[in-house]
Amino acid sequence: MKKLVLFIPLVVVLGMGVFLYKGLFLNPQQLDSALEGKPIPAFQLEVLEKSGETVTNETLKGKVGLLNVWATWCPSCKYEHPFLMSLARKNILPIYGINYRDERALAIRELSREGNPYAINIYDHDGRLGLDLGVYGAPESFLVDHKGVIRYRYAGPIDRNVWKETLYPMVQQLQAEAAKDGAS
Repeated sequence: MKKLVLFIPLVVVLGMGVFLYKGLFLNPQQLDSALEGKPIPAFQLEVLEKSGETVTNETLKGKVGLLNVWATWCPSCKYEHPFLMSLARKNILPIYGINYRDERALAIRELSREGNPYAINIYDHDGRLGLDLGVYGAPESFLVDHKGVIRYRYAGPIDRNVWKETLYPMVQQLQAEAAKDGAS
């Protein structure tokens, strides 16, 4: 019996090794989203730059848009920011920011220094909206159709390749569907 007890740590270590080995082959950008095909969760939060002014999920309806979760403490968000600025200048679709678990003053200062690609910036100080969206961390982005339905989730920074190969074809398809429905 005592010899059997000595093998328990070995079995635990081997089990953990198998679990960690399997994780090496997972793609962190391919996160399942329970919300794909469902409306943006209901929310009423303040606009980042205008304390006291609120925005709701209804505000985001009417156009195909990109909902982008970001924060000043996020290094990948800083990498992604120049591409979002160039995308905003092309005016292909509105980009809605969710400033996630951040300090308002720091976020406003960073946007004034680096530029603001967001048509609307939602201040999610407590992370409630992020939690409702199933956010694992920043940056994460959601393609939302003109009816306010989440159609795709992307975890990680958006760059030229991600946009060209993954997101832009979906945006074009969603915008064509919106045009058929008479929306922009």
